[in-house]
Amino acid sequence: MIKNKFVAHWLAQKRRFRLFVPILAGARLGERMVACVGALLGIALTALICRYVLGQSPSLPLVVAPLGASAVLLFAVPSSPLAQPWPIIGGNTISALIGVIVARTVPDQILAIGFGVSLAIAAMSFARCLHPPGGAAALTAIIGGPAITGSGFVFPFVPVGLNSVLLVGLGLLFHRLARRAYPHAPSPAPANLHQTSDVPPELRVGFRMADIDKALEALHETYDISADDLEKLLRQVELQAMLRSHGSVRCGDVMSRDVVTIGLRDDVRLARSRLLNHNVRTLPVVGEQGQLVGTIGLREIVDATGDVGARLSPAATASIGMPAFALIPTLTDGKTHAVIIIDRHRMIQGLVTQTDLLGAIAKLVPPAA
Repeated sequence: MIKNKFVAHWLAQKRRFRLFVPILAGARLGERMVACVGALLGIALTALICRYVLGQSPSLPLVVAPLGASAVLLFAVPSSPLAQPWPIIGGNTISALIGVIVARTVPDQILAIGFGVSLAIAAMSFARCLHPPGGAAALTAIIGGPAITGSGFVFPFVPVGLNSVLLVGLGLLFHRLARRAYPHAPSPAPANLHQTSDVPPELRVGFRMADIDKALEALHETYDISADDLEKLLRQVELQAMLRSHGSVRCGDVMSRDVVTIGLRDDVRLARSRLLNHNVRTLPVVGEQGQLVGTIGLREIVDATGDVGARLSPAATASIGMPAFALIPTLTDGKTHAVIIIDRHRMIQGLVTQTDLLGAIAKLVPPAA
């Protein structure tokens, strides 16, 4: 009873303070610590480089305040469309330029700050470089004081443009060292690799891109995620839901165990013979110690001569305890016909083909009435 009362009280407090709970999807403490280090280095080095290049100027700041907000986006949410190189550089520079123009043409400061931010949003939207700190850059150009106002059309480029270029350059270097993908590039759309007009297999069932467009239109909302990334996320949700429902089926349950292989130094004629005699589309290639080094198929050796090693392709692999349905994206990509099941020493334990996986799925489909 006491425990239930405690849980109820905790839930009530959680609902009361829900506005203070971060809602950013995928945010993890480790990622945030990396973002802190990136912002520290990015802002500090930007200021240091600007001081070296421009000197200690009493009239203009080395770093403009909106750059702090740009650093938050660049290092904390690098996959956001608002945090990409052109939005940072173009958004800050164009907005500062708009601010200078408005400051020179609208004498009333109250009207000027309203027009400045409004026109900055419009300009960034037309230039496809929407960047929230751009609004602050426009404001800075209007209310920054005599030094900034007196610098005229230099301010949007030095220091705003220079700051933005340096920050993006340092961000590119930092993310590369931290092994994070930046600039963010959405995954390529599924394609039909057979040069026919058919829709790719993974797009024939379930939702399509047009459905996402209609859903976004119906919700009347703008989300800080590209449509391509949203499609990738939703397809991953579909896969995870399937794994939750059928995750008990493991690769070890459906794999073929008597695997036909070929040696790395064997002749391609032997590989071709084994592919045809065993009616298989992929042969795992093993090294001298029996470890997996790649795969080979008829496509690679149809007119080839010499050793198998010269025609090797990378192998798609999985572990014996991995959920079998997790192989669906790999085995439906139009290129991969089999996934090799290996242990931690890359010794072959089995092989899951498209047929093996289809047979497992068929067992779970209820018979027609």
